[in-house]
Amino acid sequence: MTPEKHYAVAVDGPSGAGKSTLAKAIAEQLGILYVDTGAIYRTIGCAVQQRGIKPRDEDAVRALLPELDIAMRYESDGEQHMLLNGRDVTREIRLPEISMYASAVSALPAVRAYLLEMQRELARRHSVIMDGRDIGTVVLPDAEVKIFLTASAEVRAQRRCLELERRGTPKPYEEVLRELNERDYNDSHRAAAPLKAAPDAVIVDTSALNFDESREALLALIRERVQ
Repeated sequence: MTPEKHYAVAVDGPSGAGKSTLAKAIAEQLGILYVDTGAIYRTIGCAVQQRGIKPRDEDAVRALLPELDIAMRYESDGEQHMLLNGRDVTREIRLPEISMYASAVSALPAVRAYLLEMQRELARRHSVIMDGRDIGTVVLPDAEVKIFLTASAEVRAQRRCLELERRGTPKPYEEVLRELNERDYNDSHRAAAPLKAAPDAVIVDTSALNFDESREALLALIRERVQ
């Protein structure tokens, strides 16, 4: 790969598969832009929760969208900070209760249409690695590299429990596993852009891989396809 080459990497997969952590590390190593689309949907979920709107009420959510100013800012910590009407909500959107709001609003066609152009514009302007649930199928169908990252539900629940502990918001494993299975079902059965692997995506199961092994496997795939 040459520094001048413009390309896009789409990383899709279920909740807790490690998409964000791996994509962020790979972006830093390759010197490209990391876009966490899940954080964008979480920001809308956060706004919906703050307004007391039911997240599956599409008419109410659609009416709210024009009032939202959603922006991203990349700071010295390398993290994608999310701004909602000028306020940094980066930490707030990671609270457990926001996860289900994000899953619900992301199923609404009005929300997906609202954010589609924002995501595509970032890929037009930069070389990107973008993670989500419909990047390779809907958002960037022409991405040079498409990866569907997965792991068993049990392994993903264990990883999510560790993540929640580090954030100081621990939850019982059984509860995390139940919520994860519920979100998997909702994401894969929604009418708008359901979670599924693109036909030309490479499926990578990280159940038996640690972080370094997973990162190297993805880097090898990217380098193989982007010369």
